[in-house]
Amino acid sequence: MKLVFLGTPQFAVPTLEACLAAGHQVMAVYTQPDRPKGRGQTLAASPVKEAALLHGLEVRQPERIRAAGQMESLRDLDADAMVVVGYGQIIPQSIIDLPRYGILNVHASLLPRYRGAAPIQWAVANGETTTGVTIMRIDAGLDTGDMLLKAETAIGPEETSVELGARLAPLGAELLIQALAGLEAGTLTAEPQDATQATLAPILRKELAEVDWTLDASTIFNHARGFQPWPGCSTRFRDRTMQIVRCRPSDEPLVGDPGSVVARRKRLFVACGHVTTLELLEVQIEGRRRASAADFLNGQRISDNERLGVTTALTSR
Repeated sequence: MKLVFLGTPQFAVPTLEACLAAGHQVMAVYTQPDRPKGRGQTLAASPVKEAALLHGLEVRQPERIRAAGQMESLRDLDADAMVVVGYGQIIPQSIIDLPRYGILNVHASLLPRYRGAAPIQWAVANGETTTGVTIMRIDAGLDTGDMLLKAETAIGPEETSVELGARLAPLGAELLIQALAGLEAGTLTAEPQDATQATLAPILRKELAEVDWTLDASTIFNHARGFQPWPGCSTRFRDRTMQIVRCRPSDEPLVGDPGSVVARRKRLFVACGHVTTLELLEVQIEGRRRASAADFLNGQRISDNERLGVTTALTSR
């Protein structure tokens, strides 16, 4: 098939490479414009752009795909199908109508669950034990199009969203190739989504990083492994931001208000809501390097009745 590929993150790269390996002709690759990155704010190409250039593909980076002239440029390519994987822009109906087989999306959930921008992160953060990938045909709604193929996989009890994403990416790539073959052979039957079963996976916000210690330890643990690599999981320690890099629920009994922190046997525990306990395995104080709990405790003496998530102003009232 003649394809146009639209994608931006690393998650999309295996699908692009699978399309090429399967012998499809990728006419052009659309990806987000280069963005400032790092302390120096140097312009950086997206992972999809880097992969496309390595394969000698034409790369296009419009600020807005719906801008004047973009539909005409796409029409001139005369693609049989378009493939979207985390492109980062809404595709207008005028473009959806262009390709013969429509626009196929590799969505990292079992639709209609977790429609939206962050399905992997929310599935982990909500403590789901299974997820998967859906190949759907895009329509004008938010991930509401008809489904063509699905593949399910378990979520490991300690698996992070980063680790899960690395597993789902090749699974989605394989499924997309199967969908293209099925469309060409006329053997696929589209299945409408049941909107009554839909859940949302909205875009992540910075505020989600802040730990609410009144939640139970398992919920906080799921948030910590789900909201990776951003916005992360953080709290306040002596008026400084502490990133919780790794943690796990514990059976260690603690007495104290939620957020009370206790050091025992070079291990670091925090009292959480519903009389539960979270063990902090690896942390990072702002301005310092990551440290194991033991290394952290070598440099910090935890005082009696010390709590995380509070400021000096609050504790002095």
